[in-house]
Formats: sequence, structure tokens, C-alpha cells
Amino acid sequence: MGPPPGLAPLLLVLQGCWASMSAQDRATPAVTTEDLSSTEPAPAILGPSLSPRTPGAPRTPESSASGPRPTPVTDVAALCVCDLSPAQCDVNCCCDPDCSSMDFSVFSACSVPVVMGDSQFCTQKAAIYSLNFKANPPERVFKLIDQINPSIFCIRITNYKPALSFINPEVPDENNFDRLMKTTTGFTLNAESDVSFSTKLDAPSTTKYEYGAQLQTSNDSSAPFLRLPSPLMSSLCADDNPAAFLVNQAVTCTRRMDLEQCEEIEALSMARYSSPTILRVPNSGKKVFITIQSIVIQSLNKTLTPLEHTDVLWPTLVGSGQEKICIHVVLEVKYSLTYTEKGEIMKAAVSFLLGTVSSAVIPLQQKFEIHFTQQGTKPVPLSGNPGYVVGLPVAAGFQPQKGSGIIQTTNRYGQLTILRSSAEQDCLAVEGIRTPVLFGYNMQSGCKLRLVARKVKDLLKGQGFPDYVAPFGNSQAQDALDWVPVHFATLSSNVKDSCQLPVALVIEVKWTKYGSLLNPQARIVNVTANLISSSFPETSAGNERTVLISTAVTFAAVSAPAEAGFRARPAINARLPFNYFFPFA
Repeated sequence: MGPPPGLAPLLLVLQGCWASMSAQDRATPAVTTEDLSSTEPAPAILGPSLSPRTPGAPRTPESSASGPRPTPVTDVAALCVCDLSPAQCDVNCCCDPDCSSMDFSVFSACSVPVVMGDSQFCTQKAAIYSLNFKANPPERVFKLIDQINPSIFCIRITNYKPALSFINPEVPDENNFDRLMKTTTGFTLNAESDVSFSTKLDAPSTTKYEYGAQLQTSNDSSAPFLRLPSPLMSSLCADDNPAAFLVNQAVTCTRRMDLEQCEEIEALSMARYSSPTILRVPNSGKKVFITIQSIVIQSLNKTLTPLEHTDVLWPTLVGSGQEKICIHVVLEVKYSLTYTEKGEIMKAAVSFLLGTVSSAVIPLQQKFEIHFTQQGTKPVPLSGNPGYVVGLPVAAGFQPQKGSGIIQTTNRYGQLTILRSSAEQDCLAVEGIRTPVLFGYNMQSGCKLRLVARKVKDLLKGQGFPDYVAPFGNSQAQDALDWVPVHFATLSSNVKDSCQLPVALVIEVKWTKYGSLLNPQARIVNVTANLISSSFPETSAGNERTVLISTAVTFAAVSAPAEAGFRARPAINARLPFNYFFPFA
């Protein structure tokens, strides 16, 4: 009995597809991990349907072979879909290059935890962003992994090179108009002529570093780029991870080691991280040596001891039997690089935390950080971005004249203060020592003062009591109109024939939640300083009286409950035609 009509051609087609796929698998080399900082696609062989050939000529076996997958033009490590504000850190955007480690420490979550390319590929790079709240302060954790697509209907290899990027058309002008006219054959272009266009990629700049570019090192170094170990597929340290220009990182990874061989492991030595010399600009002969800024020794009981010298120390195995330990093992490495507006590296420094390792702490936890600072600038710490963060100091300052900016002291913990309590409870003994007002912390402090008929009010207010308070943790001093004025009020009793003496200063801070319900920000809306005076009977000359004075600060939330809003229903203004009821009316 023969097959049903149409079944034989179907089987023939399936067999042909299977033969083609088998031939493609044999001709395709293994896909290797791409260099994520490169923007030049790897060579690829075009598919048979795109190869120019003579009509009627048979296809050669080489035309059906597929090359390795070219490197994507879009680097997922540099892609950030939540970066909406140029040159400004977006809240909870963990991939925003404008955000610093200080900004990440106040994030509540990563709004975009995973950044990846086309999900139809069987395997592709994915950038994973998360926050480590166990660290103090909290820090961002960045991982670059190979994402596996579980679907059986996925793209394993792409061999259509022009599909990886948009063709950059050349705009005609007076210089290239004649040449472009010769390259075209009329006003119609077929598909094969479109394929013949070559994608013109910008050559990497050799005069300056650009954002995300690898930090190159000299040829006599152990690697052509500065390496910053980080976890990739697992928590284990991957030593070949390159450090990128203007990409601040702080990662923690695990390193497996044999305690007996600690002296031979290069990743445990200071020289591994301080010996490379960075090129000032890419592909140049100008070198920047890494200077050791500080060395701190951590003992087995977590005691920290800073060293006065900066000589390179080597891991050393000491002890005998089961009591062996390895000293001078690298636990933390912190790079600090200074750059210019022209994209040149000017200075490079590194700080080390060396520890003593025993068999009880294996596998070893290592931490690596790298930070970039522009030359001639000084980073200003914030109390939030934009809303205040609980536990950080309230920003405050003075306005010397109307219309001018706000003047703040360089000590952010001395801008708005109250009295500090001491064991002696003597106000004059601790004069000038104040406690900073921390957002969200209700505090009360006091001391005893022997009446000397002076300095009572100055003691309560302290030196340089501010006139204005910043509404947000990142408010700029030049935006004086946005700052909240401090309202002073004096409360006193109406007892006659008595001495009125200030005994308390109570600061009340009212704040509200501002912005989206998904990520509300704390905003200060009112600050009132109440100076409370009390009456005391007059004393004769020579007599002393001890009075307890106190300061306090309270934070009150005045946010109104959020209510969902609805649009008003549209008003229907419809009129019937004048003869609608004809002939009944």
C-alpha cells in the first residue's frame, strides 16, 4: 500500500532539511565567548540565500556552511534602558553609568535587574544587576553571564552579517554626490545589492579613553588590560574580567585555594594588582604607574592595623602541623583612578586590605573596587538622591543675602546640630561639641548649666545655627528658592517678677513622601525651632543655681494618603435633527 498523496514530497522536504542541518552542524565551529568591549563584528560567512551566484548554477557545499556568530554591536554591559536623565543618576537604575557607589547605597531595588539582547538566541550575554544590602553601606552587584534559552525553537547561529547592525547611510553632499551617482544603477535596488553594502563601523579612538573602553596596560605587564576579578557564572572569582573606563565597580567573589600553596597563588599577592602600568591613552607609549596608597593588616580576630610603609608584602605560610596559617593574603583591593576631560588617565592608586588566612576561612572571600574621579573635582557626599535616607545628616546652611545661594559648611555632620550629652553633664565642659541631626531619628540630649547669666541661648543653638534646610538630600546650594526656611519661635511663661531663661530648644521637622507611589522620596517641607524659656526667681549676688537645659529633634510625617484618581466622564453634547419626529411633531 503506497503512501497517501502528498506524503512523499513532505518526507522528501523533511529529509532535505535534516541533511542541511546536519551539514551545517558539521561545518560550524564551536561558539566562543565574545569580547564584550569590542564593537567590531567577528568574520562571518554569508548564508547561501545571500551569496551571489549565476542563475542555474548548483550551490557549492561551502556556500551552505555557517561561520561563528559575530559579536553583537550592542553590548549588554553598556546598555541601560532605564537611563533617562543625561549626566544625572536615575533612581533605582543600577546600570546608570552616572550613578556612583554612594548613589547605589541608597537604592531600594534595581528597576531593571536583567539587561539582555534578542531572546530568540539559544545563548547570549545577559547583564545581571542586584543590590547587596548586607554590605555597609549597601552596594551594587554586577554580573555578566551566558543566558541559556530553554526553547528548542531558538537561533543557534546567525550568519546574516548586515542584520546585526543598521547600515549607516552616507549623506550626499557636494563632495561625494558624483561618486554616489556612479555607484547606483538607477532608482531601484534589489535585495542582493542591499547585501553588498558594507557596514562602516567607527574605528576605536586612539587619542582618548571612551566610556566602557578597556584600560590598556603596557606590553611588559601580565595582561594587555587592567584586570578586576569578579564573579561571572558563579560566585567564584574570574581573574580575566577587564576594568572599563568610567565604570565604577564593587564586587565580591569567592576564591578556592590550598592553604599549603598560598605562596604560589598569584591572585593572593599584592604584586598581582600593583605591578601593571596603565597607558595614559589607548595605544600610546605614555605610562601611568600604580602607586600603593595604603596597606591595612587584618588579624584572625578582625583587628585592623594600618602600616606606615607601602612596601609590597608577599603571602607567607607560617606555623607547622594543623596550626598553619598564611599571612599577607589580599582580601580587598581598591583602585582609585584620576582622569581628565580629554579621556586621559593621570593618576592611579591602589589600597590593600591584607589578612591572615587559616583553614577555617577557606574558601576565601575577596572584594575588588574601582572608582574614577575627574581631575580638579571633589566628590560631594549626599544625604539622599533625591529623597532623604534615614540615618544620614540633614543638609542645612545660610543665605547671606536675599537672592544669593546657600552657604554650607564642609562638615556635613555639623550643619544642623543639637547638644551632646556627656557623662559629666556639664554644659560648659562640652561647649562646641554637638550631635548632628540625622533624618528620621528622634533624639533628645541635655546637660546641666550653672547660671552665670550668659551663653544660655548660644549653648542651645550652637555655633552657626542654619537659616535654611535642604528639601531633598541632593539639593543644590545655588537653588536657594527651593530650600526650606527655619522658623524660630520663642515660648515663655507670663510670670511677673521672675527671670526668664531659655532652657530647651525643640526642633520639629515635617516631611512628606514625594513622587511615585512605587518609589516615594522623602522631602522636608517645614522646620520649626522652638526656644522654650522658663521663669526662675531672682537670686542674690554670689549665689549659684544649677539648671538642666536640653535639646530635642522630632520628625513628623505629614504625607496625605494617596488616592487613585479617575478622569471625569466625557460630557455628551448631542442634538437630534430638527425633523427627527416628523411627521408626529
